[in-house]
Amino acid sequence: MASQNQHRVYIPTNARANQYLLAEFKPDEDFYACFSDYASAHQRIVRQLFALCDDAELYNVHVLVNDKLPIVRFHEEAYCLETKRQQLFFYNPRYHEAHTLHGDDTQKARKVRLLFLATGEDIRAHSADFHSRVAKVLTTLQEQLPNQAQPFKVRDHQHLTYDIFARAKGFKESYGYKLRALDSRYEARGCPLPEHRDLTYARFTLPLTRTLKTQLLGNGATDFAQFYARIADAFVTACEAKRLPRRAMVANGRTPLIRHRDIDTSAHNEELEKLSFLPCQDNTQNYVLYNGNQLVQSIDFVIVAGTEDKHDMGYGRFMNQVESVIKSLCMELHVNPERQDINTRFYQHLSYAL
Repeated sequence: MASQNQHRVYIPTNARANQYLLAEFKPDEDFYACFSDYASAHQRIVRQLFALCDDAELYNVHVLVNDKLPIVRFHEEAYCLETKRQQLFFYNPRYHEAHTLHGDDTQKARKVRLLFLATGEDIRAHSADFHSRVAKVLTTLQEQLPNQAQPFKVRDHQHLTYDIFARAKGFKESYGYKLRALDSRYEARGCPLPEHRDLTYARFTLPLTRTLKTQLLGNGATDFAQFYARIADAFVTACEAKRLPRRAMVANGRTPLIRHRDIDTSAHNEELEKLSFLPCQDNTQNYVLYNGNQLVQSIDFVIVAGTEDKHDMGYGRFMNQVESVIKSLCMELHVNPERQDINTRFYQHLSYAL
């Protein structure tokens, strides 16, 4: 029993589950040549896609022709916000539905992105069925689009979000998760996958509160390099103690995006920090990114699971190790668990060409 318990992580029952599939393709000139203008091409995609989604009971679907990266988060109210590089979707899977085109459809899109947001109850329990229905829609859409020779790149994203200190705030109910790998879960539910890459990781956010800054920064400080270095040292030390060699600390104001190095290389722009990892290699893969002249509002930490963390039982043991790192870091920094939320996300991604 003890052996099985170490492969379960106990997560608060008020944890929020999200799943979305992102499919994208690059429309070439042969594709656009089949239409009188760009708007006609995009409207054809929208019309056929949304008709297929109605039949497949997919109720929250978006088409992006603005070359912005979609970011999906849970919220009790539905919002869609734009920055220069990102399209942010906030929604509650229980209630919110939409079929929407985003961007100026009279302009040529470098990429057409199709975003499918899971809806309903028990997102994780129904994730294989959702993936299967989306895959069928995409296969049919490919057959219907004229001169569409480019394959669709498909990414399935799932995450669980929770406050690691929920119990300290009085929320006692929890559920023991094994956190099985996506391909194993899907195969068991009759949804076999083509050849794919998968990536599993955890991310947590540390707000730089007034208390923390007062504790670690002197009055009137303008050089924050030592401040960031101390936090980075505490984080790396905690990871080393749990033998977690793939990690990142991002304190430069950018949003971290985690990718498999076989597919994407590390890069950044003014908003996004793309970090690539190889889960099959057990060497240290470490990113510590900050600007000593800039004090950010919060610091993001990422810990990536390796091949050695993928057990038949699931990723429960990995997440227990991650939670130990978070608690160790928070203890080192004297974070008050009763007053501070440390939002923790467990991510599972897979990608393939369709």
